[in-house]
Amino acid sequence: MTTKFRTEKDSLGEVLVPVDAYYGAQTQRAVENFPVSGLRFPRRFIQALGLIKQAAARVNRGLGLLDEPVARAIAQAAQQVMDGDLDDQFVVDIFQTGSGTSTNMNANEVIANVAAEKLGAGRGEKKVHPNDHVNMSQSSNDVIPSAMHIAARQGLEEDLIPALERLHTGLREKAEAFDDVVKSGRTHLMDATPVRLGQEFGGYARQIEQGIARLRRASEELAELALGGTATGTGINCPREFPGQVIAEISRHTGLDFFEAKHHFEAQSSKDAYVSAAGALNTLASALMKFANDIRWLSSGPSGGLGEISLPAVQPGSSIMPGKVNPVLAESMMMVAARVMGHVQTITICNQQGNFQLNVMMPAMAQAMLESIAILSNVVEAFRTKCLAGIRANRERCRELLELNPSIATALNQTLGYDKASEVAKKAAAEQKPVPQVVREMGLLSGEELEAALDVRSMTEPGIPGRQ
Repeated sequence: MTTKFRTEKDSLGEVLVPVDAYYGAQTQRAVENFPVSGLRFPRRFIQALGLIKQAAARVNRGLGLLDEPVARAIAQAAQQVMDGDLDDQFVVDIFQTGSGTSTNMNANEVIANVAAEKLGAGRGEKKVHPNDHVNMSQSSNDVIPSAMHIAARQGLEEDLIPALERLHTGLREKAEAFDDVVKSGRTHLMDATPVRLGQEFGGYARQIEQGIARLRRASEELAELALGGTATGTGINCPREFPGQVIAEISRHTGLDFFEAKHHFEAQSSKDAYVSAAGALNTLASALMKFANDIRWLSSGPSGGLGEISLPAVQPGSSIMPGKVNPVLAESMMMVAARVMGHVQTITICNQQGNFQLNVMMPAMAQAMLESIAILSNVVEAFRTKCLAGIRANRERCRELLELNPSIATALNQTLGYDKASEVAKKAAAEQKPVPQVVREMGLLSGEELEAALDVRSMTEPGIPGRQ
């Protein structure tokens, strides 16, 4: 299969570029220099780049720096980038120059050539110049960190937080539906005093509620944009009015409040806000891991495990064991949680490489952050709709296990004392008998006293069982 090429030039000389490509010489060099992973910037990042370029063209026109036809053509081409029409033209590997300059130039060249065609020129003729026009008043060093923040904040606000809010609602509904199911509590994986299944699910709901609050705080930190700092944070070649007006355009388009960084040297040399957001994702991932594991344990069986809840069967669980069904949605969520935790470590290490006036590991940070947000959003929604919604309480099994739970004897501390209650618990465990039966056999309490002391529902509330 023969590929035809056109010859383009950059500051290093001539480069052969595929004739049908909208990108140009600098992008082609990056493709050749970084054949590393096949990973590309996610859709949200490309969308954010297009938004920045569109807003910049409009503001530069308003400031009298760009002619109207050129500015209009750039804005139209940038809209195509935002819409995803040109995603196949963003061909540079994630593991590239640490500033993301190659991808910024990829965007500049694609937008310049698409805009040039709208003005009647050919690709590579530079009637619209990638640097002089599309990149006007900007630098890769303030565009890339700004796109990182915009993309991450949109992902949090539009995808992950709404998915978590729906999960929270589903968990609260299960907590209410299961509130009457009294069962064995467990600490150290061993039987403990009674709890209600609804209380367990209410605890999961509270974890998600707190996770949402942490993500909202992280989103607010991401509202600062580095635009206006240009090369090193000094703002060279950038009109004073430019960043405020561009950021106002971005805010209007996204419906989210963004503002210019309070200190450009901080905004371009460090990505602390990214690490903070990653920390919120890490906390969420660990909460989801705990939750998913509990679901696996609670549904284990059906004959040899706890079996206190049943999960909906969504697919066969084995290629050899007929009828086997596994907690696959919970396992999927656990793997996502593990992946996110790894990405948090990547982001943390990358942030340490903000040498002097520029962080030089931003593409890897952006990919790790945006993948984390995307896969968390997707797995939470899948778990909610395909697993959580269909969970049923196995009430008889909960009652069966609770009756054999020796920790019920804890409620006897107030009437018999710790030592005698311990004797009851040990005898019940050794003989596999319910605690009430052992108490009766030992003749320790009357029937009325026993009934009051071992009211399992009251054991799930604060206070002393059997007393008002």
